[in-house]
This record gives sequence, structure tokens and C-alpha cells, in this order.
Amino acid sequence: MQKITMSSFNFKSVSIKKLTFNAMLWLSISCAALLFTPTSLLATISLAELSVSHANHIGLGLIIGAAYLLTQILNYFLDEAISYLNDKRSIEMIEEKVKLLDPTERALLREFFLQGETILTLPEDEPAVKSLSKAGILESLGNQKHYAIQGSTADFKISMRAREHLNRQVLRFPVGEPSAEEMKNLIKARPQFISNFVTPRKQAI
Repeated sequence: MQKITMSSFNFKSVSIKKLTFNAMLWLSISCAALLFTPTSLLATISLAELSVSHANHIGLGLIIGAAYLLTQILNYFLDEAISYLNDKRSIEMIEEKVKLLDPTERALLREFFLQGETILTLPEDEPAVKSLSKAGILESLGNQKHYAIQGSTADFKISMRAREHLNRQVLRFPVGEPSAEEMKNLIKARPQFISNFVTPRKQAI
């Protein structure tokens, strides 16, 4: 019920904004047409007298409509600029973190590939999980579960931005097909909490 209410509110909010924008757009166009159309042409449609007698009001309407449209345009470009800067900063944070991965963080990221899973259930309070999430490398999908002794867990996946920065070299995977000894070393390097907390779940991204 809560979701339906929020969705309805968002829909109404978008509709009101759209109606306001359309109203101001037509107000600006109408006022501009009355002010700048030649009097002879206005006379043919019986609007010349209206244009002259209410010129002040028409001019005010044009100013209000144009000012509103200008603020909307400026807000749009400002939002785009903020979004671009946030994306850029996010990528920079991922690149910096990838260069400074500690053994536990690197081993945790390898788990997604070792288990062949896109989503893993991980302990939220684990330092490696918190650090990778803060850097934007891991993305929480929710589905939190709380345990009295073990703490809380949630579903995580590697973010789309981070994927292009993670390769075999970064994750310290052997070149080519790993041998039995190399696979044994990879499993041995797993974080201690993996066997207790990680629950693999198959789901396509």
C-alpha cells in the first residue's frame, strides 16, 4: 500500500510539473505573439484592440512565462552538470581504490568469479565489504537479514562502473587456466568470513 501511495505521489508531482511547464510555455508564446505580431495582422483576427489595451498585462505575462522557462532550462543544465561531476568523481574513487586493494578486499572480489555468481550475500559490517561499498565497487541490492550473533547481511554485486577496472591482473588471477596448486592457493586466500557468511545466488544482471 505504501509503494502504491508513493508511486501515485510521484506521478502527480511529474504531472503537475509538466502541466505548469506547458502552461508557461503557451503563456510565453501567446504573449509574444500578441506583442510582436504586426497590428494589421492582429486586426484581421480582431485582436489589435486587445493587444493595445492590455499591453502592460501581456508584457508582464511574457516576462513571467519567459522567466519560468529560463529557470527550468538553467536547472536542467545544472542537474546535468552535477550528474556529470558525480559520475566523474565516482569513477575516480573506483580507480583510486582499485590501485590500493588490500588482500582481503581483492580476495572478496575474486569470490564473484570463483563462484561464478553475479550476486553474493555478504556481512554488511565486515570492513572489506564496507570499504568496497564506500568506494562504489560493491553495490548493495538490499534483502537485509539480521542475526543476533553474526550481525546483518545483504545482497551485493559488483557495480557496472567498477567492472571495467577489474581484470585478472588486478584480482591476481593466474594467467590462463589455473592449475590445481594455484586454485588451492586462491581458495586458501579466501577471507575468513566467506565460509560463514557468503551465500551464492544466481541472477543475471
